[in-house]
Amino acid sequence: MVFNVARLRVKELAEVLGVDSAEVIATCTLLKIAASSPLSSLSIEQSKQIIDHIHKTDNF
Repeated sequence: MVFNVARLRVKELAEVLGVDSAEVIATCTLLKIAASSPLSSLSIEQSKQIIDHIHKTDNF
């Protein structure tokens, strides 16, 4: 069993990215990641997917 898995809350990721929690949640919906509130937790891999998607859409 693994107990030391790093997790990040939606609101924390939003603060780091400089966007609203709602934008992160909307991105989660697009990427089919289960997150429905700012207190939802994300794995490191999920966070990377969200960061990549937000950076990709910001460049256009």
